[in-house]
Amino acid sequence: MTPPKILLFGKVGQVGWELRRTLAPMSRLVCVDYPEVDFTAPDSIRRWIADTAPDIVINAAAYTAVDKAETETALATKINAEAPGIMAEETARRGALLVHYSTDYVYEGTKATPYVEDDPPNPQGAYARTKLAGDRAIQAAGGAHLIFRLCWVYGARGSNFMLTMMRLAREREQLRVVADQVGSPTWSRMIAETTAHALRQVCSPADARALSGIYHLCASGSTSWHGFASAIVNLMPPAEKKCHTVEAITSAEFPTPTRRPAYSVMSCAKLERACGLRLPDWHDSLRQVLEK
Repeated sequence: MTPPKILLFGKVGQVGWELRRTLAPMSRLVCVDYPEVDFTAPDSIRRWIADTAPDIVINAAAYTAVDKAETETALATKINAEAPGIMAEETARRGALLVHYSTDYVYEGTKATPYVEDDPPNPQGAYARTKLAGDRAIQAAGGAHLIFRLCWVYGARGSNFMLTMMRLAREREQLRVVADQVGSPTWSRMIAETTAHALRQVCSPADARALSGIYHLCASGSTSWHGFASAIVNLMPPAEKKCHTVEAITSAEFPTPTRRPAYSVMSCAKLERACGLRLPDWHDSLRQVLEK
């Protein structure tokens, strides 16, 4: 059986890099990123899809500067909303499958129990609004699609909370971290491996249609940013850190231009049922990352 041809947009990001590693053995993989492709230019996106003729398009590219999006809304809209819409139109026209990554930020963050996919979104900032617009553009195109909403992504590469906390723990004796925002820290490698598992369920266009929809994809369990930072520092070897205290503070003590959701925990039961898997606890993933 010929392996599927996959076109991966966003090969250099922390999720994209892990996708390259995970998908290479199971597919004919073509990987691109800016400036090879211009995500603000529809013709550039269409040309890559036309020339590659993929069975599956994966969009791991995104504008992720949450606060800058308030002043760069037009750019964020082109990358997060319009580009996925173009990809969805092209994949629908060709009968291909589109895999796209969304965010917990589409929810307001006022619930006290995990969000499910049927909960109405209510984004609070420009970044979140553009990401939700991308989700809706994909749905409106009418093609086969998997939209994975992620939460608190981190990994051993790129720019993320874990690497920032490790750097600061080497430099400072005390860290002050927000304790009134709760979510599920999710390893980029686990995202890639879960994506690959989902794609193994797709053996035909009918399978892709049957699976199409929005799914939550994040680690099980939850913690605050303070709890996540404390776990990171505690797992670092003593010889590698200067920090001995992680102080809990409120969001009001660390103001940002964009309000973050206070509660970002999402239920992954729908994905687990559809793909026959069990997503790991965030503690277990964090230990694996730091062991490596």
